[in-house]
Amino acid sequence: MAAEFHFSVIPQIPENQRDTTNSYFDVLLQPDQRQDLSVLLRNETDKPVVVEVGVASATTNSNGVVEYSQNAIKKDVSLLYDLKELVKAPSEVTIPPHADIKYALTVHMPNTTFSGILAGGLTFKEKRNETTDSERFNQKGLAIKNEYSYAVALLLRQREEKLAPDLKLLTASAGQVNARNVIQANLQNPKASYLNQLVCQTRITKLNSKKKTYINTQANLQMAPNSNFNLTIPIEEALDSGKYVIQVEAYGNKTKRGSFTLKNNDKTENYHYHWSLQKEFEVKAEDAREWNASDVTIKESDYAFVDYLRIGWIVLVVILLGVIFIWGKQRRATADQRHSRK
Repeated sequence: MAAEFHFSVIPQIPENQRDTTNSYFDVLLQPDQRQDLSVLLRNETDKPVVVEVGVASATTNSNGVVEYSQNAIKKDVSLLYDLKELVKAPSEVTIPPHADIKYALTVHMPNTTFSGILAGGLTFKEKRNETTDSERFNQKGLAIKNEYSYAVALLLRQREEKLAPDLKLLTASAGQVNARNVIQANLQNPKASYLNQLVCQTRITKLNSKKKTYINTQANLQMAPNSNFNLTIPIEEALDSGKYVIQVEAYGNKTKRGSFTLKNNDKTENYHYHWSLQKEFEVKAEDAREWNASDVTIKESDYAFVDYLRIGWIVLVVILLGVIFIWGKQRRATADQRHSRK
């Protein structure tokens, strides 16, 4: 079913907006200053529309996309101020039929001086119930609920400045996403600044085995201020147990005057920032067996061969140790016989 909105959202740009051409809020405020903002909500239908409003700090999802709406992503430890605690606004409002209303909210800047951006957003979603037309039934009689919402970015600053972002590799681990084996690198931007046009070139190598290497490049990523996300690298084969090392060459904020050059697909681009990150991690044998068995892209013979090969090596080592033990025992017996004859 095509997207259907029963109302529209028009932010009312204030005088202290940094750039009045933007259709979202980006305001300059002093410490402890309060600011009243408003959004025009318009209902062009014949029925009242009840709108639910949410406030949230910006986060970065697993696809490397900034989200301004409420979600289940945990807040990063570097986030000092939760936008939800700085904004007072009604959680619900009703728009009469064929009417415009002004939705008002108040922003209260923290009573401390800080650098960078407090980023977040306002989410406007129609409140649904059993009688609304959001619920449809498919051919099998199953209910399908389609929910659509508007997200308006809200950026707060205390001064005009350019704060450099940063990038850290917090953890690396293997796992599964959508029943497929992956390796995930948790990347963090601990600064109150956006990290734009992020490119991550990853190389994952099994220690003591140069043949087991995975190479991946992901571009056009973006990170919200003070956020983290899991960069997901697909494996597309049976995952072997053992110790690995992941290396990430990351480039951010593309610009013609950038000091760092990246060649990708015969194209040269310059970036303002560059990071070289590395982390070791381990894949346990029992986890590898479980993931390989449940990966929908792997045939049973693929991961079974790995297990059989490992078992074969173990059996071979046991046989070899047994031969050495028997040979040593026979050698000692022969030596004892020679000693007794003297």
